[in-house]
Amino acid sequence: MSFFSHTISTRIGQNNRLVKLEKLIDWSKIKKQLEILYEGKKREVGGVKPYNSLGMYKAILLQSWYSLSDPELEEAVKLRIDFMTFTGFSLDSFVPDETTFCRFRNKLVDHGLDLILMKEINNQLTNLGLTISKSNGAILDATIVESAARPKKQIEIEEDRNEKEEKQKIKIQESCDPDAKWLKKGKRCFFGYKVFAVAQEKYGFIEHIEVTPANQSEMTYFPKVIEKLKFIKKRRIYGDKGFSSKNNRMFLKEKKYKDGIMEKRQKNKELSKFQKIKNKLISKKRFIVEQGFGTMKRILEFTRAKYMTKRKVEGEAIRKAICHNLIKATNKIKIIPKRNYQEQILEFGGI
Repeated sequence: MSFFSHTISTRIGQNNRLVKLEKLIDWSKIKKQLEILYEGKKREVGGVKPYNSLGMYKAILLQSWYSLSDPELEEAVKLRIDFMTFTGFSLDSFVPDETTFCRFRNKLVDHGLDLILMKEINNQLTNLGLTISKSNGAILDATIVESAARPKKQIEIEEDRNEKEEKQKIKIQESCDPDAKWLKKGKRCFFGYKVFAVAQEKYGFIEHIEVTPANQSEMTYFPKVIEKLKFIKKRRIYGDKGFSSKNNRMFLKEKKYKDGIMEKRQKNKELSKFQKIKNKLISKKRFIVEQGFGTMKRILEFTRAKYMTKRKVEGEAIRKAICHNLIKATNKIKIIPKRNYQEQILEFGGI
């Protein structure tokens, strides 16, 4: 260890969240997954050597964690000591510029790596005793994230003066975000996307994320989300009244999952006493996924997307969910001298 590295480690201390995170996750497995990004470049002779893929991915995670733009991320990696240490881009190495970070993030989306890396990180946390994918229940919910683009159509009127009679040409320019849609919720209208999240029952770790246009019906999309997950049989699936339908309940029964969807009041028919009790019991489970959305929106600033098109917003949502899970995991670690974090988590039964 160099004198500079030793000085940095001393100043940051062992209680820094990024120091904990560095030791909590086996990053070599993440780096192996990232090799697909530069498979073609390995065969090339000469040329510019690509930046360390693991350092780039860590920087992209920090960008989601602290809600930074690409220029702000470049500046933070150059100036912040904890960013330098975590990413590996120290003072004696070149720091990628903002366009390099942007291209790398787009490569993650193009190769579908965001969801793959989320599953890898979740599996590691599960193996440490955090029971993300082995809990007895899962909670499905959705929230709205506004688009980064302007929602209004622009109408441009041009005059054609080449003709003897002046004619007006009307040109309608759609929003720059073609995948975002309108949704009216209560008295408010939103232009953007709907983020579906599946959270673990006990502690609220997010297992899965999907993004659709905002006008997607929660009721009809319910089976599509569940079918993509490998739940253990007899697991209870919780959902609010928006998922309540005869078809969804039949779907759960056919897939041998327990029904945890809240009861919805029918027209001109009140809920029975049993149904009201059932809804109260389910509400006590469901609140934890709403807390997760609160963390993503309040702390991770995900009320409005930073990027446009569905696939880029979905990649952003997945990275926010990864950061949410890592925040929860690092919050459970207490420093014990001469002990690694994995041993601490296993000893305390995960939490």
